[in-house]
Amino acid sequence: MKLKSPFLIKPHSKVKLSAFPTATHPGYSSEAATKAVLDKHRQQLTDLQEVLYASQAKAVLIVLQGMDTAGKDGTIRHIFSGINPQGCDVASFKVPTPVEAHHDFLWRCHAQVPARGMIGIFNRSHYEDVLSPWVHGQTSDKIARRRMDNIVGWERMLADQDVVILKFFLHISHAEQTRRLQSRIDTPDKRWKISPADFEERKFWDKYMSAYEEILRRTSRKHAPWFVIPSDHKWFRNVAISQILVEGMQALNLKYPAPTFDPKGIDLAEESAAVVAKKVKQRANPGAPKSAANTKE
Repeated sequence: MKLKSPFLIKPHSKVKLSAFPTATHPGYSSEAATKAVLDKHRQQLTDLQEVLYASQAKAVLIVLQGMDTAGKDGTIRHIFSGINPQGCDVASFKVPTPVEAHHDFLWRCHAQVPARGMIGIFNRSHYEDVLSPWVHGQTSDKIARRRMDNIVGWERMLADQDVVILKFFLHISHAEQTRRLQSRIDTPDKRWKISPADFEERKFWDKYMSAYEEILRRTSRKHAPWFVIPSDHKWFRNVAISQILVEGMQALNLKYPAPTFDPKGIDLAEESAAVVAKKVKQRANPGAPKSAANTKE
């Protein structure tokens, strides 16, 4: 799958996040200009998800990363509002539990990888097990880079097993994070979102940026690309990500599976249940696959 986007990080390219604008909104002059486009993208995603779910030929894994207040929850809420809940799962990865900590760092994430036919969204992801320990000096540069290499291999294996991976870094400025945190402080109904860690982590902003730069450089691959999305404007963030998702899923060229029998000419109003059942049995298509998953290695 080849995707063209101004926000794509090419494999092994040098990344300096300070050179990536956070407030740009190319192609759109205002929020109002994006509303019709976002509505169209939502409908397209709804239609594409139906084919994905029916075909069971591919899975789609969407990874959302970003600093606190970058808008991961909002992205999910605004883009996926029309998605059938039966075909979509959201997983979040925070501090590992004692059980998770006794396994390899990818164990808990692998259990949440979507099955064929499903969309999976990682709201924070396996990259947290590189990012936070590294920033806080709890792991060495050597181990952090080894984990990045482990992730590249793991994502390669998922891609080989028909999991389409699209990764998004929601890029906001320090000033925008300040505004969003202040808004939560000033709005009683938003204060529940605040935690002491939000303010403690701000001290490490520069270290987080450096860590993300290396993560983006080392782990963006053709089979699992990263996109750095300008996210100071929430409305542009939503339309930029949804466009990439639509184009990515369209590129899969998925088709509805063949019916298990030929239903033409059956009239439920005129024929008895016994006659219909007999016709269905006679017209069964033995060549129709029960599930694409059964044909995989």
